[in-house]
Amino acid sequence: MGKGSQSREVVRFGVFELDVRAGELRKQGLRLSIQGRPLQALAALLEKPGNVVTREELRNRIWPADTFVDFDHNLHNAIARLREALGDSSETPRFIETLPRRGYRFIGQVENSFAAADRRRVAGGELSNEAIDPGPSRGRVIVAAAALFLVVLVTTAVWVFYRYYVLPPQNPQIHSLAVLPLENLSRDPNQDFFAEGMTDALINDLAQIGNLRVISRTSIMQFRNTRRPLPEIARVLNVDAIVEGSVVWSNDRVRITVELIQANSDKHLWAQSYERNLTDILKLQDEVSRAIAGEIQVSLTPDVNQRLSSSKQVDAEAYQLYMKGRYFWVRRTEESVNRAISYFQQTIEKDQNYAAAHSGLADCYSSLGFSFDIGSLPPQEAQPKAIAEANKALQLDDSLAEAHNSLAYTKLNYDWDWAGSEEQFRRSLKLNPNYANAHHWYAHLLLSAGRFDEALAESNRALELDQLSPIMNVHLGWHYYFTRQYDRALEQLNKTLELDPNYGLAYWYRGLAYEQKHMYPEALREMAHGKELLKGNIVIESDIARLYAVSGNRAQAEMVITNLKRLSRRKYVNSFEIAIIYVGLGQKDEAFGWLENAYRERSDLLVYLKVDPRLDSIRSDTRFVDLVRRVGIP
Repeated sequence: MGKGSQSREVVRFGVFELDVRAGELRKQGLRLSIQGRPLQALAALLEKPGNVVTREELRNRIWPADTFVDFDHNLHNAIARLREALGDSSETPRFIETLPRRGYRFIGQVENSFAAADRRRVAGGELSNEAIDPGPSRGRVIVAAAALFLVVLVTTAVWVFYRYYVLPPQNPQIHSLAVLPLENLSRDPNQDFFAEGMTDALINDLAQIGNLRVISRTSIMQFRNTRRPLPEIARVLNVDAIVEGSVVWSNDRVRITVELIQANSDKHLWAQSYERNLTDILKLQDEVSRAIAGEIQVSLTPDVNQRLSSSKQVDAEAYQLYMKGRYFWVRRTEESVNRAISYFQQTIEKDQNYAAAHSGLADCYSSLGFSFDIGSLPPQEAQPKAIAEANKALQLDDSLAEAHNSLAYTKLNYDWDWAGSEEQFRRSLKLNPNYANAHHWYAHLLLSAGRFDEALAESNRALELDQLSPIMNVHLGWHYYFTRQYDRALEQLNKTLELDPNYGLAYWYRGLAYEQKHMYPEALREMAHGKELLKGNIVIESDIARLYAVSGNRAQAEMVITNLKRLSRRKYVNSFEIAIIYVGLGQKDEAFGWLENAYRERSDLLVYLKVDPRLDSIRSDTRFVDLVRRVGIP
């Protein structure tokens, strides 16, 4: 066999060489006992050193389409056997890098690679005689080709040196990114809470970087377990880059692998694996965030850099309990929030200085006490607890944007302190400019005060950060409703239903808009559909009763009032909702009597007295003017 043939059939990397024709992998000249599909996988990777070989490419090459196998299991085993033969590691790879959900990449230094015409299946593929021995008649051609290759090699080396060591770096400009849900590599559904929590932590850390737009969790969670191409996901989310990866937790050790990908070209920019003890999990999260910030060349303010560099160790069990609390909190049902409260309380029992757990409790109590959320507890029972927990969280860690946001919302809806609330919202947004919920709730304050342009700007900013979130979309429609732009409200609510055809709030608010347009049959149809989707929601019951009242069905409206009064003996019913029915019936004295009850309850719905169109018929009454004054609306 000629020397030229040898170079084309043998690929060397490190102390290893893969012999194509013999179907052998050798280490320092000694044959290793590995063959078949692991060797075929190695050949596929060596054909494209430094580039991604997708799972689909490996399937089509090694497992024919007409062969029924458990592809994921077999591919995992083939790569594992290959790594074992190479003495390689998935955590700190020298040769084969895993790209979660995408494929693999050969990252070792390759001395020579396959010629395109010589790519054959390793196990038994024969090259033609001409490929094996070019013969003397072609010697001069080979010499000329070798000389040309040498010129190209030297030229390339000079260019690479100049490009990477003389010219400044030319990384793509990244101003926005999305962190896709980290894959739970344990395959244990009971650990889903941990993968979700790690995803949230990474989003939260990156969101603190003021000159970077980071998409919120609600939008990215819609891509959990998806196989959609990354450029397509990036177009939907309108981002420059994607962060994806995986996490596995075992025996109090956590390993996270993350990759940064340029969105429009699907180009790999950076990848790294980290492994720490669970007690160092906060340091791990911050280290990953700082590494990503460095790769995309965004500057960290001194405050952000300090926050990402000062994480302490945590009690491992307390951290797990906290992650479970957040997992149930985001589901936002009465049952899930009560489960979250239990986990947060257990966290604090383990570590009473766990500031984030106190902030979590504040969120839970707030949602149970607000009509626009779960609203199952009287404000006077829920909100003092929320205030106490938010203040405790801030005493322990004043840098928690979530705690400032919770305190701000409570100051608005329970304390009726617009100035104090705005101060806390601004503090929250300074700490985390990408906190969609803070922009969302701040818009509530601005809207209630009649600052419509500012409110619209905050609503749009929240939507920009969480564009696939139904609540952010429906909130913009709600904004248009309160500013009496009913057609724009309907248009926006239609967009919400394109995202989620079963989102009950969108039907409910469409009903409210139709009511103001005096399109009562359409309004009743929409609200009835919303009621069906929002089973047990008392507030929509009262709005349907008000619709009965304004459309002339007084008997039906009065029957709902009777039922709500009877229900109030067993559970909390917001008095404002009964008042609004009496307004529709034109019974002003009864309406003001129930509005006074709402004032004593500290009903959160009173903050919208100034802008709620359903109250227009009593707005000129001196009792109404006095109520607005006492609530303190600026």
